[in-house]
Amino acid sequence: MTTGFSQLGKNGVTEGFIASLKNDFKKHVSIRISVLKSAGHERGKVKKYSEEILKKLGKNYTSRIIGFTIVLKKWRREIRE
Repeated sequence: MTTGFSQLGKNGVTEGFIASLKNDFKKHVSIRISVLKSAGHERGKVKKYSEEILKKLGKNYTSRIIGFTIVLKKWRREIRE
């Protein structure tokens, strides 16, 4: 299992960020996203970013929040509703 890495900065979740995640998922099964201080170091914001990313990626993805890191995983079938 290979893991990719990405950073979420002050611009937040943009279309370019989502496009780069989709491109990374072509090579990796999971991706760790570090939420930088400029994006806002608050638990609520990290959770909101996670939900927004999942909504834009689709139903084949799940997320887990560890501190200020969001771990995304891609599945072969739809996991979420």
